[in-house]
Amino acid sequence: MTKVTILGAGAAPGVPSLSNGWGNCNPNNIKNYRHRTSTYYDFGTAKILVDTSPDMLWGLKKNNIRDLDGVLYTHSHADHLHGIDDLREINRISGCGLDIYAVSETMSVISQRFGYLLASADKYCDVMTQPHLIPHIVNHNIPFYIKNIKITPIRLIGHNVPSEGYVFNDGEIVHIADFRSIDKSGLEQIKIKPKLLIIPLTTPYVHKYHACLEEILDIITQIAPQKAVINHLASECDYDEIMRATPNNVEVAYDNMLIEL
Repeated sequence: MTKVTILGAGAAPGVPSLSNGWGNCNPNNIKNYRHRTSTYYDFGTAKILVDTSPDMLWGLKKNNIRDLDGVLYTHSHADHLHGIDDLREINRISGCGLDIYAVSETMSVISQRFGYLLASADKYCDVMTQPHLIPHIVNHNIPFYIKNIKITPIRLIGHNVPSEGYVFNDGEIVHIADFRSIDKSGLEQIKIKPKLLIIPLTTPYVHKYHACLEEILDIITQIAPQKAVINHLASECDYDEIMRATPNNVEVAYDNMLIEL
């Protein structure tokens, strides 16, 4: 059984946000209280984290997640990256380095901002005092493996920095990050009917750098997963309102949501 945990369901400001408070969200619904998003995939044989939000450590502790086989990065925005220093706790628990994966543009930013975290696989490191993350460059549409899990990065279009999605096991699970559209060649990497699609909705309305609700629903129809989960929601997205606007096979994410496949 594969288990997917939404460690945080919020966009960059979280909900409530400092500037906009609860916005359109009902403060009486606990599912509207959102930390910034990271997503944990437990395939049984491999444990994989997508993105390290500044709230990631809270989510790891809340869900008792203590070991990882790899971390995938979708893009370099702070709400997806800047919890990276807390991966040193995983180093300390495992006693060894941890592999991280990103396209070259994102890895370059990681190296610039957090170079002190990076080390080669053959470098000795006392992980109790120094973090040890091992960088791997990945490329669009070229699969790689973490243990026995096949992972194919796909290019997402329209965000204001390079952004990646990830296709697991030829489409068993598809993880989409911030985007306006998906590169056609990326969609071709989805070779089987997905059991699960994770897809972001920052705001229901048309936005320069984010797909709106209508666009999200069109892509869900196009990919046709058994189940879709809408994630990365800002204070414009009330849980119940978005749920009412979506088909039966679509759910809205919330902090610590557990999905079993």
